Amino acid sequence: MSMIYYVIAFVAGLGITLQTTLNSQLAKGLGGDSVTAALFSFAAGAFSLGTYSMLRGGLFASLAAIPSQPLWSLAGGLIGACALFSYVVLAPKIGFSVLLGLAIVGQLLSSLMIDHFGLLGAIKRPVSMMKLGGMLIMLVGLVIMLFGDRLSERYLH
Repeated sequence: MSMIYYVIAFVAGLGITLQTTLNSQLAKGLGGDSVTAALFSFAAGAFSLGTYSMLRGGLFASLAAIPSQPLWSLAGGLIGACALFSYVVLAPKIGFSVLLGLAIVGQLLSSLMIDHFGLLGAIKRPVSMMKLGGMLIMLVGLVIMLFGDRLSERYLH
């Protein structure tokens, strides 16, 4: 059963790339207005989640519990909005593969720290040397993505 979770996570990653591409095109169509493109994206997402929550039930009980939550736990929306906005702004400037390569490495580094130390209420999952090795390979891959073309032109031609 856990294999389906891996497939869903992979598809979510595909969705992030697609979302970034679509939002960048929307901003372009809006005369470069990245803020409005990001706002529309969040509004459409909020509407979709609101509709699903209403149909599923229990929305109002969950909303009533929000004021009793720690303030830091409410920062996810702000962080998500900043991330989405930066994606819309940066994608045309640095390219999709570089943007998402850097974003994925940032996610991996922060997730390793959150797992290892059990930060922000997460379950503590010690990071092994094998995982650190995998992270190093990802970093090498990112360096190749960022500088590979320039290095091959300079040294191989």
